[in-house]
Amino acid sequence: MSGGIAAWGAYLPYWRLQRSAIGAVLGSGGGRGTRAVASYDEDTTTLGVEAGRRALAAGPGAGAVQDLVLSTPDPAYLDKTSATTVHAALGLGRACGAYDFAGSSRSAIGSLLQALALSGPGVPPGPDVPAGSGTRGAAAGRTTLAVVSDLRTGLAGSAEERDSGDGAAAFLCAPEGGVAQLVGRGAASDEFLDRWRVPGETDSHVWEERFGEELYVPLAREAFAAALKDAGISEGDVDHAVVTGLHARAVKAVTKGLGVSEGVLAPDLSGMVGNLGAAHAGVALCDVLERAEPDQVIAVLSLADGADAFVLRTDEALVAAHRARAEAGIPSVADQIAAGRDDLSYAGFLTWRGQMHREPPRRPDPERPGAPTVHRSEAWKYAFAASRCTACGFRHMPPTRACLNCRAIDHMQAERLADVPGTVATFTIDHLAFSLSPPVIGVIIDFDGGGRFRCEMTDARPDELSIGDRVSMTFRRVWTAQGVHNYFWKARPLAGAGATGHGSENET
Repeated sequence: MSGGIAAWGAYLPYWRLQRSAIGAVLGSGGGRGTRAVASYDEDTTTLGVEAGRRALAAGPGAGAVQDLVLSTPDPAYLDKTSATTVHAALGLGRACGAYDFAGSSRSAIGSLLQALALSGPGVPPGPDVPAGSGTRGAAAGRTTLAVVSDLRTGLAGSAEERDSGDGAAAFLCAPEGGVAQLVGRGAASDEFLDRWRVPGETDSHVWEERFGEELYVPLAREAFAAALKDAGISEGDVDHAVVTGLHARAVKAVTKGLGVSEGVLAPDLSGMVGNLGAAHAGVALCDVLERAEPDQVIAVLSLADGADAFVLRTDEALVAAHRARAEAGIPSVADQIAAGRDDLSYAGFLTWRGQMHREPPRRPDPERPGAPTVHRSEAWKYAFAASRCTACGFRHMPPTRACLNCRAIDHMQAERLADVPGTVATFTIDHLAFSLSPPVIGVIIDFDGGGRFRCEMTDARPDELSIGDRVSMTFRRVWTAQGVHNYFWKARPLAGAGATGHGSENET
Protein backbone atom coordinates (compact mmCIF):
# COMPACT_ATOMS: atom_id res chain seq x y z
CA MET A 1 0.00 0.00 0.00
CA SER A 2 1.25 3.49 -0.84
CA GLY A 3 1.71 6.47 1.42
CA GLY A 4 0.21 9.94 1.27
CA ILE A 5 -2.94 11.47 2.71
CA ALA A 6 -4.63 8.63 4.60
CA ALA A 7 -7.41 10.63 6.28
CA TRP A 8 -8.65 14.19 6.48
CA GLY A 9 -10.98 16.35 8.50
CA ALA A 10 -12.39 19.87 8.18
CA TYR A 11 -14.04 22.03 10.81
CA LEU A 12 -16.23 25.06 10.19
CA PRO A 13 -17.68 26.83 13.23
CA TYR A 14 -21.42 26.63 13.83
CA TRP A 15 -22.07 30.37 13.68
CA ARG A 16 -22.43 32.54 10.58
CA LEU A 17 -22.61 36.30 10.24
CA GLN A 18 -24.70 37.65 7.40
CA ARG A 19 -22.70 40.30 5.62
CA SER A 20 -25.82 42.40 5.26
CA ALA A 21 -25.87 42.75 9.06
CA ILE A 22 -22.66 44.78 8.88
CA GLY A 23 -24.12 47.32 6.49
CA ALA A 24 -27.36 47.50 8.48
CA VAL A 25 -25.43 48.73 11.52
CA LEU A 26 -22.64 50.78 9.96
CA GLY A 27 -24.52 52.11 6.95
CA SER A 28 -21.82 50.85 4.60
CA GLY A 29 -19.92 47.67 3.83
CA GLY A 30 -21.74 44.39 4.12
CA GLY A 31 -22.82 42.61 0.97
CA ARG A 32 -24.25 39.22 0.11
CA GLY A 33 -23.61 35.85 1.68
CA THR A 34 -22.28 34.86 5.07
CA ARG A 35 -18.96 34.31 6.80
CA ALA A 36 -18.06 31.55 9.28
CA VAL A 37 -17.48 32.88 12.79
CA ALA A 38 -15.58 31.14 15.56
CA SER A 39 -17.60 31.29 18.77
CA TYR A 40 -16.57 33.35 21.79
CA ASP A 41 -14.96 30.23 23.29
CA GLU A 42 -13.03 29.16 20.19
CA ASP A 43 -9.54 30.03 18.99
CA THR A 44 -7.15 28.56 16.44
CA THR A 45 -6.13 25.85 18.92
CA THR A 46 -9.69 24.60 19.53
CA LEU A 47 -10.51 24.85 15.82
CA GLY A 48 -7.48 22.68 15.10
CA VAL A 49 -8.49 20.13 17.73
CA GLU A 50 -11.91 19.69 16.13
CA ALA A 51 -10.42 19.23 12.66
CA GLY A 52 -7.87 16.78 14.04
CA ARG A 53 -10.55 14.73 15.79
CA ARG A 54 -12.37 14.29 12.49
CA ALA A 55 -9.21 13.23 10.68
CA LEU A 56 -8.42 10.63 13.34
CA ALA A 57 -11.99 9.33 13.56
CA ALA A 58 -11.75 7.58 10.19
CA GLY A 59 -7.98 7.01 10.14
CA PRO A 60 -5.59 4.63 11.88
CA GLY A 61 -6.21 6.35 15.23
CA ALA A 62 -4.31 8.56 17.65
CA GLY A 63 -1.86 5.82 18.58
CA ALA A 64 -0.39 5.77 15.07
CA VAL A 65 0.56 9.46 14.95
CA GLN A 66 4.31 10.05 15.35
CA ASP A 67 4.43 13.79 14.64
CA LEU A 68 1.93 16.65 14.90
CA VAL A 69 2.39 20.02 13.23
CA LEU A 70 0.03 22.96 13.83
CA SER A 71 0.14 25.89 11.44
CA THR A 72 -1.69 29.16 12.08
CA PRO A 73 -0.99 32.88 11.60
CA ASP A 74 -2.94 33.57 14.81
CA PRO A 75 -1.48 31.30 17.51
CA ALA A 76 -3.06 31.27 20.95
CA TYR A 77 0.39 31.61 22.52
CA LEU A 78 3.79 33.05 21.76
CA ASP A 79 6.81 31.57 23.59
CA LYS A 80 4.67 28.47 24.17
CA THR A 81 3.87 25.69 21.74
CA SER A 82 0.15 25.58 20.96
CA ALA A 83 0.63 22.23 19.20
CA THR A 84 1.15 20.56 22.57
CA THR A 85 -2.38 21.59 23.59
CA VAL A 86 -3.75 20.02 20.40
CA HIS A 87 -1.59 16.96 21.09
CA ALA A 88 -3.05 16.59 24.59
CA ALA A 89 -6.66 17.16 23.50
CA LEU A 90 -6.36 14.53 20.77
CA GLY A 91 -4.91 12.03 23.21
CA LEU A 92 -1.73 11.47 21.18
CA GLY A 93 1.13 9.42 22.58
CA ARG A 94 3.92 10.86 24.71
CA ALA A 95 6.50 9.92 22.06
CA CYS A 96 4.68 11.97 19.41
CA GLY A 97 6.41 15.23 18.52
CA ALA A 98 4.34 18.45 18.51
CA TYR A 99 5.49 21.52 16.61
CA ASP A 100 4.15 24.94 15.65
CA PHE A 101 4.38 26.32 12.12
CA ALA A 102 3.41 29.91 12.86
CA GLY A 103 3.71 33.09 10.81
CA SER A 104 2.17 33.75 7.42
CA SER A 105 -0.49 31.79 5.58
CA ARG A 106 2.24 30.19 3.47
CA SER A 107 3.32 28.14 6.47
CA ALA A 108 0.08 26.15 6.16
CA ILE A 109 1.07 24.74 2.78
CA GLY A 110 4.56 24.13 4.11
CA SER A 111 3.22 22.10 7.02
CA LEU A 112 1.18 19.85 4.70
CA LEU A 113 4.10 19.34 2.33
CA GLN A 114 6.32 18.51 5.31
CA ALA A 115 3.81 15.92 6.50
CA LEU A 116 3.63 14.38 3.03
CA ALA A 117 7.42 14.27 2.86
CA LEU A 118 7.70 12.58 6.25
CA SER A 119 5.20 9.92 5.16
CA GLY A 120 7.36 9.00 2.19
CA PRO A 121 9.72 6.03 1.92
CA GLY A 122 12.79 8.00 2.96
CA VAL A 123 14.81 8.04 -0.24
CA PRO A 124 18.38 9.15 0.49
CA PRO A 125 19.68 12.24 -1.31
CA GLY A 126 20.92 11.65 -4.81
CA PRO A 127 20.80 12.96 -8.38
CA ASP A 128 18.17 10.38 -9.40
CA VAL A 129 15.61 11.54 -6.82
CA PRO A 130 12.99 13.82 -8.46
CA ALA A 131 13.12 17.34 -7.05
CA GLY A 132 9.39 17.41 -6.44
CA SER A 133 9.00 13.96 -4.96
CA GLY A 134 8.87 15.32 -1.43
CA THR A 135 11.04 12.42 -0.19
CA ARG A 136 14.62 13.61 -0.68
CA GLY A 137 16.44 12.86 2.54
CA ALA A 138 13.20 12.32 4.45
CA ALA A 139 12.97 10.01 7.43
CA ALA A 140 11.36 6.75 6.44
CA GLY A 141 7.66 6.30 6.96
CA ARG A 142 6.52 8.64 9.73
CA THR A 143 2.80 9.09 10.28
CA THR A 144 2.22 12.81 10.63
CA LEU A 145 -0.88 14.84 11.40
CA ALA A 146 -0.80 18.29 9.78
CA VAL A 147 -3.33 20.75 11.22
CA VAL A 148 -3.96 24.18 9.68
CA SER A 149 -6.16 26.70 11.44
CA ASP A 150 -7.03 30.36 11.08
CA LEU A 151 -9.27 32.89 12.81
CA ARG A 152 -9.50 36.08 10.80
CA THR A 153 -10.85 39.44 11.77
CA GLY A 154 -10.49 43.08 10.75
CA LEU A 155 -11.52 46.57 11.67
CA ALA A 156 -15.27 47.16 11.85
CA GLY A 157 -16.66 47.69 8.36
CA SER A 158 -13.46 46.67 6.59
CA ALA A 159 -13.22 44.32 3.63
CA GLU A 160 -11.10 42.02 5.79
CA GLU A 161 -13.93 41.69 8.31
CA ARG A 162 -16.56 41.21 5.61
CA ASP A 163 -14.77 38.74 3.36
CA SER A 164 -12.86 36.61 5.87
CA GLY A 165 -13.92 33.49 7.75
CA ASP A 166 -12.72 31.05 10.39
CA GLY A 167 -11.99 27.36 10.03
CA ALA A 168 -9.49 24.51 10.20
CA ALA A 169 -8.41 21.40 8.34
CA ALA A 170 -6.31 18.38 9.25
CA PHE A 171 -4.56 15.76 7.14
CA LEU A 172 -3.17 12.48 8.40
CA CYS A 173 -0.25 11.54 6.18
CA ALA A 174 0.95 7.96 6.55
CA PRO A 175 3.41 5.62 4.81
CA GLU A 176 0.60 3.12 4.16
CA GLY A 177 -3.09 3.42 3.41
CA GLY A 178 -2.82 6.68 1.51
CA VAL A 179 -5.87 7.68 -0.53
CA ALA A 180 -4.04 10.49 -2.38
CA GLN A 181 -0.32 10.54 -3.16
CA LEU A 182 1.90 13.52 -3.85
CA VAL A 183 3.13 13.21 -7.44
CA GLY A 184 4.48 16.68 -8.09
CA ARG A 185 5.08 20.10 -6.60
CA GLY A 186 6.39 23.50 -7.55
CA ALA A 187 7.07 26.84 -5.87
CA ALA A 188 7.97 30.42 -6.74
CA SER A 189 9.18 32.95 -4.17
CA ASP A 190 9.79 36.66 -4.17
CA GLU A 191 10.18 39.28 -1.46
CA PHE A 192 7.50 41.97 -1.64
CA LEU A 193 5.09 43.78 0.64
CA ASP A 194 1.49 42.65 0.15
CA ARG A 195 -0.07 41.84 3.53
CA TRP A 196 1.57 42.29 6.93
CA ARG A 197 0.95 42.52 10.65
CA VAL A 198 3.62 43.24 13.24
CA PRO A 199 3.64 41.58 16.68
CA GLY A 200 1.04 43.10 18.97
CA GLU A 201 -1.37 44.08 16.18
CA THR A 202 -4.67 42.28 15.63
CA ASP A 203 -5.50 43.63 12.17
CA SER A 204 -3.59 43.13 8.94
CA HIS A 205 -2.43 45.88 6.61
CA VAL A 206 -2.72 45.45 2.84
CA TRP A 207 -0.81 47.25 0.10
CA GLU A 208 -2.55 48.51 -3.05
CA GLU A 209 -4.20 45.56 -4.85
CA ARG A 210 -2.82 46.21 -8.33
CA PHE A 211 0.75 45.92 -7.07
CA GLY A 212 0.06 42.53 -5.48
CA GLU A 213 -1.73 41.26 -8.57
CA GLU A 214 1.16 42.18 -10.84
CA LEU A 215 3.54 40.11 -8.72
CA TYR A 216 1.30 37.17 -7.79
CA VAL A 217 0.13 36.26 -11.29
CA PRO A 218 3.54 35.33 -12.78
CA LEU A 219 4.60 33.62 -9.55
CA ALA A 220 1.46 31.49 -9.55
CA ARG A 221 1.88 30.50 -13.19
CA GLU A 222 5.50 29.51 -12.61
CA ALA A 223 4.64 27.37 -9.56
CA PHE A 224 1.69 25.70 -11.25
CA ALA A 225 3.68 24.90 -14.40
CA ALA A 226 6.54 23.50 -12.30
CA ALA A 227 4.16 21.24 -10.34
CA LEU A 228 2.57 19.85 -13.52
CA LYS A 229 6.00 19.24 -15.05
CA ASP A 230 7.18 17.52 -11.88
CA ALA A 231 4.10 15.27 -12.01
CA GLY A 232 4.58 14.59 -15.72
CA ILE A 233 1.10 15.80 -16.71
CA SER A 234 -0.53 18.68 -18.56
CA GLU A 235 -3.40 21.02 -17.71
CA GLY A 236 -5.86 18.74 -19.47
CA ASP A 237 -5.07 15.88 -17.08
CA VAL A 238 -6.30 17.80 -14.01
CA ASP A 239 -9.67 16.61 -12.68
CA HIS A 240 -9.95 19.02 -9.72
CA ALA A 241 -8.19 22.35 -9.28
CA VAL A 242 -8.06 24.36 -6.04
CA VAL A 243 -6.84 27.97 -6.27
CA THR A 244 -6.75 30.00 -3.06
CA GLY A 245 -5.15 33.06 -1.52
CA LEU A 246 -6.00 36.10 0.55
CA HIS A 247 -5.43 38.37 -2.45
CA ALA A 248 -8.84 37.85 -4.08
CA ARG A 249 -8.05 39.94 -7.15
CA ALA A 250 -4.89 37.95 -7.90
CA VAL A 251 -6.66 34.63 -7.33
CA LYS A 252 -9.34 35.60 -9.83
CA ALA A 253 -6.76 36.64 -12.43
CA VAL A 254 -4.67 33.51 -11.93
CA THR A 255 -7.67 31.19 -12.16
CA LYS A 256 -8.61 32.54 -15.59
CA GLY A 257 -5.16 31.90 -16.99
CA LEU A 258 -4.32 28.44 -15.64
CA GLY A 259 -5.40 26.60 -18.77
CA VAL A 260 -7.70 24.15 -16.94
CA SER A 261 -11.34 23.88 -17.91
CA GLU A 262 -13.88 25.72 -15.78
CA GLY A 263 -15.59 22.46 -14.84
CA VAL A 264 -12.61 21.19 -12.85
CA LEU A 265 -12.33 24.27 -10.63
CA ALA A 266 -13.28 23.57 -7.03
CA PRO A 267 -16.42 25.35 -5.77
CA ASP A 268 -15.84 28.83 -4.39
CA LEU A 269 -16.60 28.55 -0.67
CA SER A 270 -15.93 32.21 0.14
CA GLY A 271 -19.51 33.34 -0.47
CA MET A 272 -20.81 30.94 2.19
CA VAL A 273 -18.03 30.85 4.79
CA GLY A 274 -15.62 33.59 3.74
CA ASN A 275 -11.95 33.39 2.91
CA LEU A 276 -10.47 31.13 5.59
CA GLY A 277 -6.94 32.43 5.15
CA ALA A 278 -4.31 29.83 6.01
CA ALA A 279 -7.01 27.16 6.34
CA HIS A 280 -8.78 27.85 3.06
CA ALA A 281 -6.67 25.63 0.82
CA GLY A 282 -6.95 22.80 3.35
CA VAL A 283 -10.72 23.06 3.72
CA ALA A 284 -11.15 23.28 -0.06
CA LEU A 285 -8.94 20.20 -0.49
CA CYS A 286 -11.07 18.34 2.06
CA ASP A 287 -14.16 19.28 0.05
CA VAL A 288 -12.55 17.94 -3.12
CA LEU A 289 -11.45 14.69 -1.47
CA GLU A 290 -15.04 14.15 -0.29
CA ARG A 291 -16.26 14.35 -3.90
CA ALA A 292 -13.33 12.86 -5.80
CA GLU A 293 -13.09 9.37 -7.29
CA PRO A 294 -10.15 6.98 -7.58
CA ASP A 295 -7.46 7.68 -10.18
CA GLN A 296 -8.16 11.40 -10.38
CA VAL A 297 -5.67 14.26 -10.36
CA ILE A 298 -6.05 17.08 -7.84
CA ALA A 299 -4.00 20.25 -8.27
CA VAL A 300 -3.73 22.79 -5.43
CA LEU A 301 -2.35 26.30 -5.96
CA SER A 302 -1.92 28.69 -3.05
CA LEU A 303 -0.92 32.36 -3.24
CA ALA A 304 0.75 33.65 -0.08
CA ASP A 305 4.02 35.62 -0.10
CA GLY A 306 4.82 33.76 -3.29
CA ALA A 307 3.11 30.71 -4.76
CA ASP A 308 3.04 27.00 -3.99
CA ALA A 309 1.48 24.26 -6.07
CA PHE A 310 1.26 20.52 -5.60
CA VAL A 311 -0.41 17.66 -7.40
CA LEU A 312 -2.11 14.64 -5.83
CA ARG A 313 -3.38 11.46 -7.46
CA THR A 314 -6.14 9.48 -5.77
CA ASP A 315 -6.32 5.69 -5.74
CA GLU A 316 -8.79 2.91 -4.94
CA ALA A 317 -8.37 3.35 -1.19
CA LEU A 318 -10.45 6.53 -1.49
CA VAL A 319 -13.63 4.43 -1.80
CA ALA A 320 -12.97 2.73 1.53
CA ALA A 321 -12.13 6.11 3.10
CA HIS A 322 -15.49 7.52 1.99
CA ARG A 323 -17.24 4.51 3.49
CA ALA A 324 -15.32 4.78 6.77
CA ARG A 325 -16.17 8.46 7.08
CA ALA A 326 -19.85 7.76 6.52
CA GLU A 327 -19.86 4.99 9.13
CA ALA A 328 -18.11 7.29 11.63
CA GLY A 329 -20.66 10.04 11.01
CA ILE A 330 -18.02 12.61 10.05
CA PRO A 331 -19.74 15.67 8.53
CA SER A 332 -18.51 16.77 5.13
CA VAL A 333 -17.63 20.34 4.27
CA ALA A 334 -20.94 20.62 2.42
CA ASP A 335 -22.79 19.31 5.48
CA GLN A 336 -21.14 21.87 7.73
CA ILE A 337 -21.91 24.72 5.37
CA ALA A 338 -25.56 23.68 5.29
CA ALA A 339 -25.72 23.30 9.09
CA GLY A 340 -24.34 26.77 9.88
CA ARG A 341 -26.56 29.14 11.84
CA ASP A 342 -26.75 32.62 10.32
CA ASP A 343 -28.62 34.64 12.97
CA LEU A 344 -25.56 35.89 14.86
CA SER A 345 -25.94 39.62 15.53
CA TYR A 346 -23.23 42.05 14.48
CA ALA A 347 -23.00 43.28 18.07
CA GLY A 348 -22.41 39.71 19.22
CA PHE A 349 -19.70 39.27 16.59
CA LEU A 350 -17.91 42.45 17.67
CA THR A 351 -18.10 41.35 21.31
CA TRP A 352 -16.61 37.95 20.55
CA ARG A 353 -13.81 39.62 18.60
CA GLY A 354 -12.98 41.96 21.47
CA GLN A 355 -13.94 45.11 19.54
CA MET A 356 -16.96 45.85 21.73
CA HIS A 357 -16.40 45.77 25.49
CA ARG A 358 -19.61 45.18 27.41
CA GLU A 359 -20.29 45.56 31.12
CA PRO A 360 -19.02 42.38 32.82
CA PRO A 361 -21.05 40.59 35.51
CA ARG A 362 -20.52 41.76 39.08
CA ARG A 363 -18.50 38.69 39.94
CA PRO A 364 -14.81 38.22 40.75
CA ASP A 365 -12.59 38.06 37.67
CA PRO A 366 -11.49 34.55 36.64
CA GLU A 367 -8.13 33.41 37.99
CA ARG A 368 -5.50 31.81 35.82
CA PRO A 369 -5.20 28.03 36.25
CA GLY A 370 -2.14 26.82 38.14
CA ALA A 371 0.48 25.03 36.06
CA PRO A 372 1.11 22.15 38.54
CA THR A 373 -2.61 21.50 39.01
CA VAL A 374 -3.28 21.48 35.27
CA HIS A 375 -0.38 19.13 34.60
CA ARG A 376 -1.51 16.65 37.25
CA SER A 377 -4.98 16.49 35.67
CA GLU A 378 -3.81 16.57 32.05
CA ALA A 379 -5.53 13.32 31.03
CA TRP A 380 -8.87 14.58 32.34
CA LYS A 381 -8.61 18.25 31.41
CA TYR A 382 -7.32 17.82 27.87
CA ALA A 383 -8.04 14.25 26.75
CA PHE A 384 -11.31 14.06 28.76
CA ALA A 385 -10.37 10.64 30.11
CA ALA A 386 -12.66 9.26 32.82
CA SER A 387 -11.97 6.11 34.86
CA ARG A 388 -13.93 2.86 34.96
CA CYS A 389 -13.71 0.49 37.90
CA THR A 390 -12.45 -2.88 36.70
CA ALA A 391 -14.09 -4.56 39.71
CA CYS A 392 -17.71 -3.42 39.19
CA GLY A 393 -17.71 -1.44 35.90
CA PHE A 394 -18.78 1.90 37.42
CA ARG A 395 -17.59 4.94 35.41
CA HIS A 396 -16.26 7.99 37.26
CA MET A 397 -16.16 11.57 35.98
CA PRO A 398 -13.74 13.07 36.84
CA PRO A 399 -11.45 10.06 37.31
CA THR A 400 -10.72 8.87 40.81
CA ARG A 401 -8.72 6.18 42.60
CA ALA A 402 -11.57 4.98 44.83
CA CYS A 403 -14.73 3.51 43.33
CA LEU A 404 -17.86 5.27 44.56
CA ASN A 405 -19.91 2.14 43.92
CA CYS A 406 -17.93 -0.82 45.29
CA ARG A 407 -15.23 1.07 47.25
CA ALA A 408 -12.39 -0.72 45.46
CA ILE A 409 -9.08 1.18 45.50
CA ASP A 410 -6.81 1.58 42.47
CA HIS A 411 -8.81 -0.76 40.26
CA MET A 412 -9.35 1.82 37.54
CA GLN A 413 -8.99 1.84 33.78
CA ALA A 414 -8.83 5.14 31.85
CA GLU A 415 -11.55 5.76 29.24
CA ARG A 416 -11.52 8.68 26.80
CA LEU A 417 -15.04 10.10 26.53
CA ALA A 418 -14.42 13.00 24.17
CA ASP A 419 -16.04 11.08 21.32
CA VAL A 420 -18.84 9.48 23.36
CA PRO A 421 -22.28 11.15 22.98
CA GLY A 422 -24.69 11.73 25.83
CA THR A 423 -28.15 12.92 26.81
CA VAL A 424 -29.22 16.04 28.71
CA ALA A 425 -30.55 14.92 32.10
CA THR A 426 -31.29 18.46 33.28
CA PHE A 427 -29.98 21.98 32.81
CA THR A 428 -29.86 25.44 34.34
CA ILE A 429 -29.47 28.95 32.94
CA ASP A 430 -27.17 31.37 34.76
CA HIS A 431 -27.50 35.07 33.96
CA LEU A 432 -24.80 36.12 36.43
CA ALA A 433 -21.82 33.96 35.53
CA PHE A 434 -19.07 35.55 33.45
CA SER A 435 -19.41 34.94 29.71
CA LEU A 436 -18.92 36.83 26.44
CA SER A 437 -22.18 35.25 25.32
CA PRO A 438 -24.57 35.30 28.30
CA PRO A 439 -26.45 33.56 29.70
CA VAL A 440 -24.36 30.51 30.59
CA ILE A 441 -26.11 27.17 30.12
CA GLY A 442 -25.08 24.50 32.60
CA VAL A 443 -26.09 20.95 31.72
CA ILE A 444 -25.89 17.58 33.43
CA ILE A 445 -25.05 14.91 30.88
CA ASP A 446 -25.65 11.17 31.06
CA PHE A 447 -23.06 9.59 28.81
CA ASP A 448 -23.77 6.50 26.74
CA GLY A 449 -22.33 3.52 28.61
CA GLY A 450 -22.51 5.21 32.01
CA GLY A 451 -21.20 8.30 33.69
CA ARG A 452 -22.83 11.59 34.65
CA PHE A 453 -21.14 14.98 34.50
CA ARG A 454 -22.00 18.66 34.81
CA CYS A 455 -20.50 21.00 32.24
CA GLU A 456 -21.23 24.08 30.17
CA MET A 457 -23.29 24.02 26.96
CA THR A 458 -22.14 25.91 23.86
CA ASP A 459 -23.46 26.53 20.33
CA ALA A 460 -27.01 26.58 21.71
CA ARG A 461 -29.78 28.99 22.69
CA PRO A 462 -31.49 28.55 26.09
CA ASP A 463 -35.00 28.52 24.61
CA GLU A 464 -34.08 25.70 22.23
CA LEU A 465 -32.71 23.24 24.78
CA SER A 466 -34.78 20.41 26.25
CA ILE A 467 -34.27 17.53 28.64
CA GLY A 468 -33.48 14.45 26.58
CA ASP A 469 -31.57 16.30 23.87
CA ARG A 470 -28.58 14.47 22.48
CA VAL A 471 -25.18 16.15 22.82
CA SER A 472 -21.54 15.60 21.92
CA MET A 473 -18.39 17.06 23.45
CA THR A 474 -16.23 19.82 22.01
CA PHE A 475 -12.90 21.31 23.11
CA ARG A 476 -13.19 25.02 23.98
CA ARG A 477 -11.40 27.89 25.69
CA VAL A 478 -13.33 28.53 28.91
CA TRP A 479 -11.61 31.82 29.72
CA THR A 480 -8.28 33.64 29.62
CA ALA A 481 -6.82 35.14 32.78
CA GLN A 482 -3.44 36.88 33.15
CA GLY A 483 -2.41 35.62 29.72
CA VAL A 484 -3.16 31.97 30.47
CA HIS A 485 -5.85 30.15 28.47
CA ASN A 486 -8.05 27.76 30.41
CA TYR A 487 -9.18 24.99 28.06
CA PHE A 488 -11.74 22.31 28.80
CA TRP A 489 -14.57 20.36 27.21
CA LYS A 490 -18.12 21.59 26.73
CA ALA A 491 -21.28 19.97 25.43
CA ARG A 492 -22.97 21.01 22.20
CA PRO A 493 -26.07 19.78 20.36
CA LEU A 494 -25.36 16.55 18.52
CA ALA A 495 -25.47 17.23 14.78
CA GLY A 496 -28.60 15.80 13.18
CA ALA A 497 -30.25 14.93 16.50
CA GLY A 498 -33.44 16.70 17.44
CA ALA A 499 -34.97 17.10 20.87
CA THR A 500 -36.23 13.84 22.32
CA GLY A 501 -38.00 15.27 25.31
CA HIS A 502 -39.37 18.44 26.85
CA GLY A 503 -38.32 20.06 30.07
CA SER A 504 -37.98 23.38 31.78
CA GLU A 505 -34.82 25.07 32.89
CA ASN A 506 -33.82 26.46 36.24
CA GLU A 507 -33.04 30.18 36.27
CA THR A 508 -30.19 31.72 38.22
